[in-house]
Amino acid sequence: MDPSGRANGRGAYVCRDGACIAGATGRGGLGRALETTLPADLADQLLAATRGGVIDGAQ
Repeated sequence: MDPSGRANGRGAYVCRDGACIAGATGRGGLGRALETTLPADLADQLLAATRGGVIDGAQ
């Protein structure tokens, strides 16, 4: 995750909605967009980050 949106390399946007995150990781769209295999627990990590404010840059 890159809360600043400024890291070098490939990236993909995923909305903060739980259904959106589940769809992007569950159907493989996010992995295809990034051209890589994603960790099995990525959806859980993204959901935790959105609940904890990490996506907004807060700790």
